[in-house]
Amino acid sequence: MNFKSVSSIILSAAAVLSFSQCKQQSTETVQAPQPQSTEQIVGLKIAYINVDSLLANYQYYQDLAEEITRKEENYRLALTEEANKWQKEVEDYQKKVRNGVYSSAERAQSEENRLAKKQQAIQEKSEKYTQELMAERDANSLKINETVDNFIKEYNKTHGYNIIINKAALLFVDQSMDITAEVLNGLNAAYNKPGK
Repeated sequence: MNFKSVSSIILSAAAVLSFSQCKQQSTETVQAPQPQSTEQIVGLKIAYINVDSLLANYQYYQDLAEEITRKEENYRLALTEEANKWQKEVEDYQKKVRNGVYSSAERAQSEENRLAKKQQAIQEKSEKYTQELMAERDANSLKINETVDNFIKEYNKTHGYNIIINKAALLFVDQSMDITAEVLNGLNAAYNKPGK
């Protein structure tokens, strides 16, 4: 689940917008800029969320991750069982070839072709399982991002922050601006709400 990449994209987009606004200002204004920027910065209400900590303790994220892990283990066991059966068949085939059990070279070649097709089918099933798991991880990442984004929008209606950012994008920040625990508690309460 790549919640960090979404935050990085948002920060990059903000930087690009900021740059383009600066560029527009420089081409549109002939007069010296007004000293309003420090007053605007002082009035901003900013908070941050430690996304790693949030995800590590968010029950919905943990449930989705556990579901993927369980599915991955089931796929691994199924493939291992099929691969072991195939390996046993290959060993039996080789033993029969050594002992001259096959009545003709065509019969031996037919069995070898069948085993090669079975090996190919196992490989294709492995690739299919891998693609399914990747697709499910991507879908889960979108679900988590959407849930967290929607919660933060609702949360902010009563808290009035101008900016809420991911701590991973910061070099230094005052810990008094950390709202991770509060957001986490709200997310878990919403996820565990009866009737959901």
